[in-house]
Amino acid sequence: MDAVQAVLIWIADNVFGQVAILIGLITLLGLLLQRKPVEEVVGGAIRATLGIIILFVGVDLFTGGLTDFQTIVSSAVGAEPPAARNDLEGFLGTHGGSVALIITLGFLLHLVLVRLFPAARYVYLTGHLMFWISVVITACLVEAFGDLPQWTLVPAGAVLIACYWTLQPMWIAPFMRRVTGRDEFGLGHTTSVLALLTAVAARPLGDPGKHGTERLKLPARLSFFKDVNVSTVLVIGVILLVSMAFADQQAVREAAAAYSEDIDPWAWGVIAAFRFAAGIAILLYGVRMFLAEIVPAFKGVSDRLVPGSRPALDIPTVFPAAPTAVMLGFVASTAVFLVLLGVFAAAGWFTLVPPMIMLFFGGGAGGVFGNAVAGWRGAVLGGALNGLILAFGQAVTWGMLSGTAPQLATLADADWYAIVFLLAGIAAVVPSVWAAPVLIGLLTVALLAWLSVRDRRRRRAEEAREEEKGEAAERE
Repeated sequence: MDAVQAVLIWIADNVFGQVAILIGLITLLGLLLQRKPVEEVVGGAIRATLGIIILFVGVDLFTGGLTDFQTIVSSAVGAEPPAARNDLEGFLGTHGGSVALIITLGFLLHLVLVRLFPAARYVYLTGHLMFWISVVITACLVEAFGDLPQWTLVPAGAVLIACYWTLQPMWIAPFMRRVTGRDEFGLGHTTSVLALLTAVAARPLGDPGKHGTERLKLPARLSFFKDVNVSTVLVIGVILLVSMAFADQQAVREAAAAYSEDIDPWAWGVIAAFRFAAGIAILLYGVRMFLAEIVPAFKGVSDRLVPGSRPALDIPTVFPAAPTAVMLGFVASTAVFLVLLGVFAAAGWFTLVPPMIMLFFGGGAGGVFGNAVAGWRGAVLGGALNGLILAFGQAVTWGMLSGTAPQLATLADADWYAIVFLLAGIAAVVPSVWAAPVLIGLLTVALLAWLSVRDRRRRRAEEAREEEKGEAAERE
């Protein structure tokens, strides 16, 4: 038993925990199943893996800047995280093995659901979020039901996470098609609740054809803002330099010294804005590179192993559709969060910590999905909703996870908060650890069965109409 557990943990750490390896293996498998020539198999797998590596080089470049940005903004507004009885590091130290087992068993259950039910069309492949959602679910179960034995915690968590991975790409799929204009891959990301709320709420605000962010008309002297790289440097530069003026200068000097010991802090602020923009440019290049390989390669998996399925991928895959909307969403998200930070502090409610990485990715997601249904107004609304959700979610969820890993509240996306509220609500009504997995599992299976039957009937009706048209054409 220990040997099996060790193998499952190894798979979780070295396959699901390494997105480049996971995508490379899926691409390799898909091309092999299509019986492609060896040169296409080797080249495709390497290019897909390299695309992910390039993507994360870009992510590391600008998230490093976001981390410094967060430190300086927090200093400028005097934000300090509240005290906690436990912390994330300690929680992972005691429950890290269970987290890894939940990922591996949950993914197997997820594949079973996608294989059995035609309506469940998406295979979740966002590896790093597999880890974080497993941590969130584990923390929720431990918080609600105490320090459960592993043989109880792992199966319960695996069922819950399998249901989430299966359903999440489905509920955002109609709007995902609006964003990308195709149905070759889905969204596998924990901003899906935000994206869904934005896409629904933004509908009355405008016409994406007339008001789309990539079609904005600017005066000739401001036309440089249409270049997303230029606008990113200017917007981030202004925000960062203004924050530096109000921040603790020791914190600013430390951030600058981490880049170069001899650089002037203000010169570092300018360079940091350019590095942020460069990171986004690298990220977008990596996205295009790996999508060009994983999408056609996944056809082998879809045809042979999991019929009709598509990959559900990370949120940066939608950024190339509307890069200006990404920036609008990020700026709106940050502005709303900082306003609420001041309001919360003045009212004595809670000390918010600006989560710049979540403000960027969530704001970008809200911007892209809002733009897809309502143009730039929708992009601004999506970013504002992200700032609102992150502020109130952080304030409420910190206390709900205080006995396990409250820092999750400051690292969260909208889906994390939804999961915490859902599981806490079920636990408050039915005080049994099996209540949530059994209830959610049964509802998931029932929903997938109903949707699969409905889709099958729809296809039969379409086939019958086509046959009738063919017969009518023959009679004529």
